[in-house]
Amino acid sequence: MIRTIVVLVWLVGTLVRAVAAAPTLEDQTYTIARGLMCPVCAGQTVAESNAPLAQQMREVIRERLQRGETREQILEFFVAQFGENVLAAPPKRGAGLVLWVAPVLAFVVGIAALTVYLRRMMRKPAAAVPPSPS
Repeated sequence: MIRTIVVLVWLVGTLVRAVAAAPTLEDQTYTIARGLMCPVCAGQTVAESNAPLAQQMREVIRERLQRGETREQILEFFVAQFGENVLAAPPKRGAGLVLWVAPVLAFVVGIAALTVYLRRMMRKPAAAVPPSPS
């Protein structure tokens, strides 16, 4: 009996946390807006900008979320309207793939070069210290 009560309390707690953690419409709108660059603002996302166009874009995001569209569908809509430059993160395909792979590749090459350098330094025999005249 006690075991059943413990399991029920645990399930209720889990459900309460899941409902409390469910993102609101505003949270979802903000998350998507952070992934879009404002077409009329230099270096600001739609979430950060107060420009009229950014406000309109946030409203479009909100409306499309209420209609049940997914994040991907909304992003595709804005890419069709403004081109891929509207995306805050470069796409992980084509030329954009280079931007995702290059830093990792540079890091790996740097670690390899450092390893080779350190191994060569360790192999060199220490220079003989001349005896001091006594």
